[in-house]
Amino acid sequence: MRAAVYRHYGPPSFVHVEDASPPVPETGELLVRVFASTVNRTDCGFLSGKPRLVRLFSGLLAPRATILGCEFAGEVADIGAGVGSFTVGQRVFGYNGVKFGGHAQYLTISETGLVAELPPRLSYDEAAPIVEGAHYALAMIRGAKVTVGQRVLVNGATGAIGSAAVQLLVHLGARVTAVCAGAHRALVESFGVDRVVDYTHEDFTALDDTFDVVLDAVGKSSFGRCRRLLSPGGIYVSSELGALWQNPVLALITPLLRKKRVLFPIPKDTRADVLFLQGLVESGEFRPVIDRSYPLEQIREAYEYVAVGQKIGNVVIRVREVT
Repeated sequence: MRAAVYRHYGPPSFVHVEDASPPVPETGELLVRVFASTVNRTDCGFLSGKPRLVRLFSGLLAPRATILGCEFAGEVADIGAGVGSFTVGQRVFGYNGVKFGGHAQYLTISETGLVAELPPRLSYDEAAPIVEGAHYALAMIRGAKVTVGQRVLVNGATGAIGSAAVQLLVHLGARVTAVCAGAHRALVESFGVDRVVDYTHEDFTALDDTFDVVLDAVGKSSFGRCRRLLSPGGIYVSSELGALWQNPVLALITPLLRKKRVLFPIPKDTRADVLFLQGLVESGEFRPVIDRSYPLEQIREAYEYVAVGQKIGNVVIRVREVT
């Protein structure tokens, strides 16, 4: 099979597309013939080995999983002994932030893992980006305990996390103010937000307004800058560690003050969330935003584009062509 392989932490040039031996499904596993994957923040972090904290999970000196791609969409090519909930030929999508493997033409995943049947009428390219950004967004929304009618500002409303967060918040019944470049106003308004702030013309931290939650989906602001936007007891939650790892530290300190506080939730990977997102996609209440796609052979270019930090939604990798 063809696969994008890396054996040392570093830049996109460390990724090589080459022939590799396909995996064999063990008891309770599916062998998935992969048609589409993505390059996202999780993949980029594991490729670079930065922040170095990720090496506690990926390998201290060298990566243990040499084929990245935490998201995938494809069809079940084979099943291991004991598999009862999936059948050969079934179209599936999912997420694996431990074994990865989506940047190859085949991967294996437990039938009880983060895998589900592809929503009807969805292509593989459309299904591949369903989980990664949304599961970070879900962790942030649930950590902040957002409820119906609460006022939430989302900074970075067009990224993979931000575009998912906005849609999930609207589904929840929150009143959403979205911060993005004005060029993408129509896209964000289509999600059903209450207000769009164009950061190229207006500093959102200077708004004469307050919010129950400020969700920084790109990690480009800080609690210090956003504090004035928070109502009494308001919450700031960021997708990034922040300068000098301040966000995890503030998440420990600020709750003791019983005023405005910081949350830094760690996502929990559960199949229930994949099924939840599957339902929202089927009902039309959530759709992953796709910026562009690349064939597997151009995966280096995909990594380089994602690393710039200006993508809109998700970048899809076409692992193989649909015939």
